[in-house]
Amino acid sequence: MAQYALMVWGPSEYGKFGSYATAEENAAQLAATGVFTAKLREEGSLVFVNGLAEASASTVVDGRGPTPIFTDGPYMESKEYIAGFWIVEATDLDAALRLAAGGSRACRRKVEVRPMAGE
Repeated sequence: MAQYALMVWGPSEYGKFGSYATAEENAAQLAATGVFTAKLREEGSLVFVNGLAEASASTVVDGRGPTPIFTDGPYMESKEYIAGFWIVEATDLDAALRLAAGGSRACRRKVEVRPMAGE
């Protein structure tokens, strides 16, 4: 089985209800995402899952020179950033894409699928 990263894309700015317009929308997606993650766990597909803090909380580290340079904020300016991810095991890309469709439906966001290197 190969491993795939299912990466959830969200907006660059978080508001009062995370990246959702209302408290109800945020609660609904949290519940649906929890159900989806539990299903992955039960069927043995889940390797790891986690959400990320908003992009503005990031720090870019450039250690290529003699002294590392630390810069607040994301590396690139974008309207969307990775907001969270699942690492899953699937028989092939088609199976991973089917899992991603369920994740996208649950969290109400686009999900990028990328094979893990070294598999």
